[in-house]
Amino acid sequence: MDVALGLLVLVAVVCAGSALGRKINVSVPLLLVLAGVAGSFLPFVPTVELNPELVLVGLLPPLLYAAALRTSVFDFRANRRSIGLLSVGYVIFGTLAVGAVVWWLFPEIPLAAAIALGAVVAPPDAVAATAIARKVGMPRRIVSILEGESLVNDATALVCLRAAIAAIAGTVSAAEIGAGFLLAAGGGIAVGLAAAYVLTELRKRIHNVAINTTTSLMAPFVAYLPAEHIHASGVLAVVVAGLVMGTKAPSMPNGAARLSQRSNWATVQFLLENSVFLLIGLQVRTIIEGVQGDSLGAGRIWAGCAVILLAVLSLRPVWVFPATYLPRLIPAVRRNDPSPPWQYPAIVSWAGMRGVVTLAAVLVLPPDLEHRNVLILAAMVVVGGTLALQGFTLPVLVRLLNVEGPDRHEDALNQAALVQLATAAGVIRLEELRSDDDPPEVVSMLKRRTQERGLAAWERLGRPGSDAVTPSRRYARLRLAMLEAERAKVLELRRGGGYAHEVLSDVLDGLDVEESMLDAFESAPDLSGGAGTDRPAGACTHLASSTDRDVPDDAVCADCVREGTLSVHLRMCLDCGYVGCCDSSPGMHASRHHLATGHPVMRSIEPVEDWRWCYEDELLG
Repeated sequence: MDVALGLLVLVAVVCAGSALGRKINVSVPLLLVLAGVAGSFLPFVPTVELNPELVLVGLLPPLLYAAALRTSVFDFRANRRSIGLLSVGYVIFGTLAVGAVVWWLFPEIPLAAAIALGAVVAPPDAVAATAIARKVGMPRRIVSILEGESLVNDATALVCLRAAIAAIAGTVSAAEIGAGFLLAAGGGIAVGLAAAYVLTELRKRIHNVAINTTTSLMAPFVAYLPAEHIHASGVLAVVVAGLVMGTKAPSMPNGAARLSQRSNWATVQFLLENSVFLLIGLQVRTIIEGVQGDSLGAGRIWAGCAVILLAVLSLRPVWVFPATYLPRLIPAVRRNDPSPPWQYPAIVSWAGMRGVVTLAAVLVLPPDLEHRNVLILAAMVVVGGTLALQGFTLPVLVRLLNVEGPDRHEDALNQAALVQLATAAGVIRLEELRSDDDPPEVVSMLKRRTQERGLAAWERLGRPGSDAVTPSRRYARLRLAMLEAERAKVLELRRGGGYAHEVLSDVLDGLDVEESMLDAFESAPDLSGGAGTDRPAGACTHLASSTDRDVPDDAVCADCVREGTLSVHLRMCLDCGYVGCCDSSPGMHASRHHLATGHPVMRSIEPVEDWRWCYEDELLG
């Protein structure tokens, strides 16, 4: 009963804290940690002991798998050098450097134990960082790098920790450490690929949604447990399995199972991710009490913990800046991936909050290790200090550095273009399949519904003014009202008892599916409102008078080349032919060109895109 009540309170606090954090615009992980700290000192709150086995086996695999499912393997591959330098290079560098600092501060602690603490505090927990990243609107490349780092760095840190613990117990050679790394990496990748293949083939043949979804929920443990059994990296196996299955999921049959998987994993990730931050806070009182009476002395212990925290904060930029720019001294690397602006590594350097894996890993240290409680306190100070200092200041830093996140208008334009290409492919396939026996009204209805979905995306961009409601949005609102009336009628008939429960459930399920689709459309951001003009979409004189230009075969943004920045998409001014990058690019040279010259209309010169945009009236043409 006590366990059930505790779990109920834990989930209730997580839900309340998450809702409050979103309402008052405060970092949810940080708020939950503070709630946990306050709870740990309340007399009626029982002592909560963090079981390392529970975290490393029960929580870490599903958390990593859920993150890997949402991670683009193509973005991971595009940023593999940066991710590798952070998740492997920085973790090893941090392990050795922090270990040296700990040994210098506390010579009484064995060097192997000091290096073990270095391995514990080396990997950042990017859950908090990426949550803040999305909220403040960091560039997508930074978010991709942080997510990729968080997927792999725990594997490196746990391998380093194993080697350090082995050294505490006896002697371990460099060859044994190297062999351990190779086994962990190679074995983890092999087991992850094997698990992904087996589960993918299995799920292709399972048509029952409940069984298919349950198989998905088993996936992280199917990858983790065999890898750990052969002493490979279970973390790496889970990440590989999640990346592969996340990439293959959209092409697998059974759309209902895909929707169920996304919904269930979103819930699992929400509960686990936020619960671990609450658990971190609940450990504070126990850890502080554990160092009382240690022979090192309270003043020396707390001063040493503060120095260790300072070292952790300082070592990350010491690694990140050289790792960002030194590889680009090689001409081939520089050509393929020009140097980013200095603001990018600055943000990555400061996005290094530690989390529950750090606390769980430090509890794996041998119970008979001398001054073990001091090492646990140091890990706690690093976790709490980075969450507080970096969690509070990272949004401020992003704003001070004036780093632009993804442009919503640019995203909506790309979405509309993508939907247009998809609907065109659907219409072509319809023409291939239709026969003379197909009723014309059926073919006409299919075409109309398909094309309407594509037009809806363009409508969101083409009608400025808060009072203008696009036809598709008006359709959604009216249809939602109709569905509400239909559901009320079905529920009224249900009370009469004249229809079987299964029949009523099928009808209500159909209404729910349609409503969920309309809700998604209604919740999409309205990018057309607030443009500052009441001019109707077709009355833009700039668009009407603009003439098209030939697109250069070798079009590049010359300003991006000169500044050494990346061009995401290219735009061309229809007045002078200037080619600049879009607003999702760091330079935003197309918009800067308009501000400098006043030329109002540009067009996309990306393949299969032919839309134009008027900066003056904020209208699409």
